[in-house]
Amino acid sequence: MLGFMTRLEGSALGHFMRESGPWTYGIVNLAHILGIASLFGAILIMDLRLLGVWRRVPLAALADTAPSVAACGLAIAVVSGAALFATKATEYVDNPFIYIKFPAIALGIVNAIAVRGSAAWRARASRDLTPAETRRLAWMGALSLVSWLTAIAAGRLIAYW
Repeated sequence: MLGFMTRLEGSALGHFMRESGPWTYGIVNLAHILGIASLFGAILIMDLRLLGVWRRVPLAALADTAPSVAACGLAIAVVSGAALFATKATEYVDNPFIYIKFPAIALGIVNAIAVRGSAAWRARASRDLTPAETRRLAWMGALSLVSWLTAIAAGRLIAYW
């Protein structure tokens, strides 16, 4: 792990982030926050709907918009997060919250892929879901909320370690 962190910190990206002045870091940090806000905002409304909130809003209506907003937010958060991480990657080797944040992100992404691949998700546009399908999606929505909230909390706690 230390070898990877050393290479990342020594990369052109790491040098650029450290040597381009405080405005660059601040702007990239702001982009990271906006990416996370877009990602989590879209996920939050989708997962709450899967959990049964706003039942009057058709799932298909949210499903057409929320995933693309979340994907865009994730892309911004990943790119900006890599830049922030490269700034001083070796300092994070002993930070336990790194080892919580990244698996939580991976779990959130795997869960999103599982939701999109599920029969219930595919059926949502063409028919009413069965109670079993609704429960399955609710559990997946709950797992999503837990994973992303864990990733966000761990990400914030990284700065305080």
